[in-house]
Amino acid sequence: MWPKMKGLNGASHNPALANDSNLLLEAPEYVADGCKGKSQVDVDFNYVCSRNCFHLPNEGFHYGNGTYCGENVCTQPIRSTSNCYINGHDPSASDPSWAGCSSEQSEVLNAVEKLSALISSVPSNRPTGVVVAILESSHRRNTVVGFLDVKHWASSRESYRKESKKNKNLLPLGSREYILLTPTDPKFPKMMVPQRSLPDCIKKRMEDGDATVEMLLVAAQIVDWLEEKNLPEAHVMYVFGRGGEIEPQIAAILFEYAISHTEFPPESLTCLPPVPWEIPLEEIHGRRDLRKLCVFTIDPVTAKDLDDALSVELLSIGVFRVGVHIADASYFVRPDTALDTEAQIRSTSVYLLQHKLPMLPSLLSENLGSLNPGVDRLAFSIFWDINLAGEVLDRWIGRTIIHSCCKLSYEHAQDIIDGLIDVESFNSLENSFPQLHGHFEWADVVRSVRRLHEISKTLKKNRFDHGALSLESPKVVFLFDDGGIPYDSMLSGRKDSNFLVEEFMLLANRTAAEVITRAYPSSALLRRHPEPNLRKLREFEAFCGKHGLELNTSTSGQLHLSLERIRRELKNDSVLFDILVSYATRPMQLAAYFCSGDLENAENDWGHYGLAIPIYTHFTSPLRQYPDIVVHRTLAAAVEAEEMFLNHKKGMPNLSSDEMMRRCITGIPNLSSDEMMRRCITGICFDRDAAELPVVQEALSSAASKNGVPCTEIISDVAAHCNERKLASRHAKDAAEKLYMWVLLKKKEVCLVAFNMLSRF
Repeated sequence: MWPKMKGLNGASHNPALANDSNLLLEAPEYVADGCKGKSQVDVDFNYVCSRNCFHLPNEGFHYGNGTYCGENVCTQPIRSTSNCYINGHDPSASDPSWAGCSSEQSEVLNAVEKLSALISSVPSNRPTGVVVAILESSHRRNTVVGFLDVKHWASSRESYRKESKKNKNLLPLGSREYILLTPTDPKFPKMMVPQRSLPDCIKKRMEDGDATVEMLLVAAQIVDWLEEKNLPEAHVMYVFGRGGEIEPQIAAILFEYAISHTEFPPESLTCLPPVPWEIPLEEIHGRRDLRKLCVFTIDPVTAKDLDDALSVELLSIGVFRVGVHIADASYFVRPDTALDTEAQIRSTSVYLLQHKLPMLPSLLSENLGSLNPGVDRLAFSIFWDINLAGEVLDRWIGRTIIHSCCKLSYEHAQDIIDGLIDVESFNSLENSFPQLHGHFEWADVVRSVRRLHEISKTLKKNRFDHGALSLESPKVVFLFDDGGIPYDSMLSGRKDSNFLVEEFMLLANRTAAEVITRAYPSSALLRRHPEPNLRKLREFEAFCGKHGLELNTSTSGQLHLSLERIRRELKNDSVLFDILVSYATRPMQLAAYFCSGDLENAENDWGHYGLAIPIYTHFTSPLRQYPDIVVHRTLAAAVEAEEMFLNHKKGMPNLSSDEMMRRCITGIPNLSSDEMMRRCITGICFDRDAAELPVVQEALSSAASKNGVPCTEIISDVAAHCNERKLASRHAKDAAEKLYMWVLLKKKEVCLVAFNMLSRF
């Protein structure tokens, strides 16, 4: 429920909130395993077992009732509620098939109700069920990674040869010759691989008695699991290489999580303009020109795909105009093109420490679309007028042209914030600082960074005052030699320069979510973070109480306050607190994209628990995340429709929409504050009456068609696919980090570490 995500006293939150992918509750998103979706399972007691239904044999080895990890199954669950309602309502009220149940069905329902009551009386026990049918095969069947048990195969073959010499009537092995495959994922059972199906290179080495085949990491897919067989049958598709080596292991990780690492198809590359490329003149006329504004980027020192830039101006005493400028990837990635299709499929860029798998071609993500310094670039900008209290007084949203004056690293920005670098220092530090472009001086950049830092501190304080939650802990950073092999590691935490960027990205994402939902309430691509799993949260609360640590989990804000209080209590034992934070993440559920139309009558479920805000989306990373491109298109349509309406009110109804846009956008600097406030969709105040006028609805429909805003059904599919790909990329990243840690520990052989005896726990 949204009230639980509000602040400490239930007051409304600061409107200046949103999120960046670095936030712990948004980036490392957590799943409450085993507890999701149980209330959504509809039970058909008259199911018919199809050929895909695996009956439970009476004996022998069985694995998960014949199902695989990730299979979509039909079960007969013991409901966790005390009645037979589904999703909180009486099924007979909406589904005629439930009306007039037979006496047999009634008995079953009564039995389920009694069992549900029994389960509810023991909330610490987890409901269980029995698999009765497989509704949909898991894609994990096609991405099995493992090792072949060559020794066992060779031993069995030798035994057969000896036996065949004694018994001439013994049937030849032929098609009955199998070799065991042991998956690297312990969730999978061992598998039987027909020897005849092996790649020729493996068969030859096995026939030659090459024992090193057992060390090869192979890719396989499950082809069948017959009822009478104890183990599934699999076929080996290809060989990654020797297990334990970095490159074969990385290739296996990409295969296991279906991460695309092939070259971009030629048809997608032809969608991009030839280089060298300049912004077309008509595009310059149709956008707000910000090339004389002091704009700069702050990114990791190695970053090449620069999504976002910042600017700040002093309007009056105590009032600043802050700008966030996001790469306009949607200009290049047009709907229904080959490039758009490829971006949809990949969905997200994947970063595996030494490996980057981009969502978009490097020509776009690192060149044409990247906000590189010293060149004109297309952007989607949001301006806010913010006072010293962090209150947003006004805002403007639209497409722009910017010219970044420099690319700062987080380290550069941090040195400026800490006062280690001043204007006089730059003459002596030219080699260590980036090149400055345009007519600006370093004094302009230093002043801007420090102003943004002060504003970001206020925004951050306001966020946590209104109920936000942070579960941040130091991350392991690997140090690599020239060959890409890790030789050491260290713990690294984020600094003020990271938080500076994060606060304004949060604000931009929140603003974009508000606008697209106003304009298209049934087809906005949003992101929600459900409340934690209640059972696990209670267990964590009890664990802390048992060890004398007071914890209040009634709201996200109270949980944050409790953890901060415990942090102060354990100030001399940061490791212990990090362990506690790790425990605190376990009840957290997975944040997910969704279409607003799918939860149109359940707006309380739209909220983001970790951020303590009612509405949220992703807008600030269009070079790396496909949902951001969809949001850009939707936002562009909303802005365009609003401009058409404003021009209509100004007495220019006969102008084309493009001309209306050009006149209004190029005139933005001359709009009075009152005129900006009256903007019915993108302004601070939402004029619902104006937005519902037929002329506005017609403009919204026309703009949606022009900009390729998908319908509800398509956005739902996009959200589901992006959720799956985002989770897969996270699993792949985690697997890669474990691999590098294993390589590092193996290389060091002996590790000397300091540790504490956790006697308190």
